[in-house]
Amino acid sequence: MGTTKLFAHSLRQNRIAKLYKALGHPARIAILEYISKNPHTTCTNIVADIELAQATISQHLSELKRAGFIAGVSKGKKIYYSINVDNWYESYQLSNNFFINTP
Repeated sequence: MGTTKLFAHSLRQNRIAKLYKALGHPARIAILEYISKNPHTTCTNIVADIELAQATISQHLSELKRAGFIAGVSKGKKIYYSINVDNWYESYQLSNNFFINTP
């Protein structure tokens, strides 16, 4: 019997796949661009600028947060999103090392 797909790959391969999956939707790229230009912003602000449904934006924010690209800080009933700079740098290094060390 074979192993599950998750365990058939290295931790590094799974991490890279998770990162690129999170970046694999144009709406998420638009959200990241917005947050990078407007740090500590709310979902309401993003919806007003990107013009997607609030539920759609929330879903994409959750995926970006799960991948570690953004962080959310709760203040009252609102969550303020910003770029997680440390994880961006780690993702950059992981991707860069992958492509440099791949024959």
